[in-house]
Amino acid sequence: MSGEYAQGIRRNWRQFALQVATVFAVGLTMGSQRNVVPIMGEETFGVESLLVIGSFVVSFGIVKAVLNLYSGKWADAYGRKPILIAGWIAAIPIPFILIYAPSWSWIAVGNVLLGVNQGVAWSMSMISKIELAGPDQRGLAAGIDEAFGYTGVAAGAWLTGVIAAQYSLRPEPFYFLAAVIVVALLLAVVLIQETLPYAKAEAAGIEDTDDAAEADGGEVREVDLSFTEIVKRATYKDRTLFTAAQAGHVENFVDTLVWIAFPIFLVSQGLGVAQVGVVVGAHSAAYFLQIYTGQLSDRIGRKPPIVAGFFLAGAGVLGMVLVEGYSLWILFSALSGVGMALHYPNLIAVASDAAHPLWRSTGLGVYRLWRDLGYAVGAILIGLTVDALTIEAAFYGTAIAMFLSGGLVVFWMEETHPEFGTHEPPAVELETTDEVATED
Repeated sequence: MSGEYAQGIRRNWRQFALQVATVFAVGLTMGSQRNVVPIMGEETFGVESLLVIGSFVVSFGIVKAVLNLYSGKWADAYGRKPILIAGWIAAIPIPFILIYAPSWSWIAVGNVLLGVNQGVAWSMSMISKIELAGPDQRGLAAGIDEAFGYTGVAAGAWLTGVIAAQYSLRPEPFYFLAAVIVVALLLAVVLIQETLPYAKAEAAGIEDTDDAAEADGGEVREVDLSFTEIVKRATYKDRTLFTAAQAGHVENFVDTLVWIAFPIFLVSQGLGVAQVGVVVGAHSAAYFLQIYTGQLSDRIGRKPPIVAGFFLAGAGVLGMVLVEGYSLWILFSALSGVGMALHYPNLIAVASDAAHPLWRSTGLGVYRLWRDLGYAVGAILIGLTVDALTIEAAFYGTAIAMFLSGGLVVFWMEETHPEFGTHEPPAVELETTDEVATED
C-alpha cells in the first residue's frame, strides 16, 4: 500500500509512539487501583468479605466489557479520536471518588468510570496501533500495545504502593492518578491523529483484490455485515473465534486474582504494602515481554504461544500457594505474568486476523466484550470461593480453569496467521448460472 495512509510502524512511528504513550497512561490509571484499593477495602472501610471487596472489579468488568463492544462500533462510525477523548473525560472524577468516598459502595460505583475509561481508551489505542502497523506487523503492534499498557499497570501499582507506604492509603496516591488523567487527556486532544483513514485505505486494497478474484471466478469474502451478524460470528458461529473468546474470558480470571486476591493473600502472609506492590508489579511487568511474544506470533503463528502461555500462567498461579517467601512469590508472580504475555496479544491477533478492516474494530470489540466479562465472572467466583472455602482455594481454582481453557485451544483453535494459517472466515455464497437457471 502506498500514499498518504500507507501502513507500517516505522513509517508512522510518531503517531505510533503517541499511541504507546496513551496506552501506558491507561495502564497507569488501572495500576493505581491494583495495590492500594483492595487493601483500603479491609483497612479503611472494614470490609471482610472478599466477594464484597471484589464488587468494585465486578462493576469495572461489566462496564469495560460492554464499552469494548460499543466503542468499537462507534469508532467504526465516528472515528477513533473522538471516542478516545470521551474515554479520558470519563476518567476525570475517578481520583476524587477514591479520595473522598465515605463508604465502599462509592468505590464500587465509582469504578464504573474506570471501566468506561479502560473499555474506551485502551480499545481505541489498540485499534489505532493495529491500523498504523498493517497486517504484516499486527502481532507486533498488539504486543507493543499490551506490553506498554501492562507496564503502566505495573508502574502504577508500584508507585501507589510506595506513596501509600510513605504517607497513607489515601489521598496521596490518587494525586498521582489525577495528574496522569490530565496529561493523557491533553495528549488525546492536541497530538493524537485519526487512524480510521488507514483502515479505509487497507479495505480499498482488499476490495481491489476481491474484484480481481471475482473476475477470475474465485470466492469473495463477506464484507458488509450487520452489527448483529458480527457479534454472532465472533461469539459462536466460528469455532476458532469462540475458542478465542472463551480463552480471553478465562485468562482474565488470572488478572482478577492478581487484582483482588494477591494483595490480601500477601498481607495475610506478613508482607507490607510496598512489598505487595513489588509482587503484584512483577506480574504486570512481565507483560512487557509482549513486544517479543507478539512479534513471535508474526513468525511462527498465533497458536503455539497461546497454548504455552495458558499452561505457564496456570503454573505460576498454582506456585503462589505452594511456596513461601518474598523472593519466591515475586518469582511465581512474574512467571504467571510471562504466561499471560505469551497468549494475551496473540488472542487479539487471532480476532484481528479473522476480521475485515471495515468491521475489525467492531469484531475486536466483541472479543474484548467476552474477554473482559472475565473480570466480573472471575471476581464473583473468586470471592465466593474465598468466602466459602479459603483464599488458597481461589488460586487452585484459577489454575485449573487456565489448564482446561488451554486444552480447548489445543483441540479447537485453528491457526489464523495471514500467510500460513489454516483458518479462513466464511465466504460469500455466490449464485452460479446453473443455480439461477434452476430457480427459473
